[in-house]
Amino acid sequence: MTFRRRLRAPVVLPADPACSVLRDAVVDIGETGRISYCGPAATAPDDDGVLVTDLDGILLPGLVNTHAHSPMTLLRGMGGELPLLRWLREIIWPAEANLQPEDIRAGMLLGSVEMLRHGVTTSAEMYFEPEQLADAVLTTGGRVVLAPAVLDLPGMDWRAMLDGINRWIDTDGLRFGPGDRVEVGYGPHSAYMLKPEALRAIAEAAATRGALVQIHVAEAAAEDEKQRAEHGSVPKLLDELGVLDGRTIAAHAVHLSTEDIALFAARGTGVAHCPGSNAKLASGIARVPELRAASVAVGLGTDGPASNDDLDLWEEIQLAAMLARLSTKDSTVFGAGAALLMATRGGADALGRDDIGALEAGRWADLVHVDTDDPAFATGLEVPDDQLLQNLVWAAGSRRVRDVWVAGEQVVGDGESLRVDRAKVQASAAEAAARLRG
Repeated sequence: MTFRRRLRAPVVLPADPACSVLRDAVVDIGETGRISYCGPAATAPDDDGVLVTDLDGILLPGLVNTHAHSPMTLLRGMGGELPLLRWLREIIWPAEANLQPEDIRAGMLLGSVEMLRHGVTTSAEMYFEPEQLADAVLTTGGRVVLAPAVLDLPGMDWRAMLDGINRWIDTDGLRFGPGDRVEVGYGPHSAYMLKPEALRAIAEAAATRGALVQIHVAEAAAEDEKQRAEHGSVPKLLDELGVLDGRTIAAHAVHLSTEDIALFAARGTGVAHCPGSNAKLASGIARVPELRAASVAVGLGTDGPASNDDLDLWEEIQLAAMLARLSTKDSTVFGAGAALLMATRGGADALGRDDIGALEAGRWADLVHVDTDDPAFATGLEVPDDQLLQNLVWAAGSRRVRDVWVAGEQVVGDGESLRVDRAKVQASAAEAAARLRG
């Protein structure tokens, strides 16, 4: 692969399974926006005639948000003191019923800008008006894995929703846009919001097309009592209906039995772990150490910005590690490197994607530059590898993200979007939110 650009940094984190720390390394970006080389500068290909950018600090893969409802930036702060089911039924669903397509686009624009400024290059989105979401993300230059929502509520026809997704995929394909920035899949809300007939039909449609299914599973203890009573567990029900036969990611997955975890492992089902939202809504602590020990692919998600209430995946990195340590009473169960991998390579694995989440030849050049001119790195970059990772994960966070590339294109520079005017995006979101309140 001929490369057209080289990024060089004192430290590069390729997000390989060992969470290696490369010193004085480069990432070469090919003409198509994919990585052609990542490794030590001393063994890199000749760079004659290639644009070389020397960066201070750390280069790492773009973070992967495996579960979000980003247009809910317009609903941020609404009903924030309620438990999950009351929050949904009394606050969120009535507000969402008044959203217009242009409102959803405004909310997604704001969410995409927020995530890119935090180094989140890919988000898996379950929401309505998916064409608006795709347009918004293509505008900001991010990457999105769409799951158009499918529900069975008064005024909503799940069959029509399913037919719409089928037509979209059959017309435009699973992935489209520059750098394959948009992937389309299916978003059945949950087993308690859809009849078995609907879940089976969605599973069959997704399997036929090789598409990803994103679904809420066992988020709160009280949400799916009927399904658990009749089938033993939600994962068992989904398995009976064929939902776990293809590419599937289970969001939250808090209340799983050991048998459920083994089932996910056997079926290759991914999990989107959302520790911030789970904690804020008092839904519980997912059994992440057990999931990882069973070789279930686990990524991190923010959930929606009305239940978190931000889209900062760096916070989820910290929370995932801390809650795992608290729940097991073992401070060694989840290290900084493992937590960082969950936000990068692990997220890609959970989504069934081998083209993002790591700095390897052939993957898309989705990269984040972390500026280390900060007290968090005052001891220098020459510290041992483990200490460097500790400083990045525990002390730095998203505030030091300075530059972001997606498919080799720089979309954030010096902390600001290079594609859209953030002030205008925020003003549009404010106007949409005011209409909702009115």
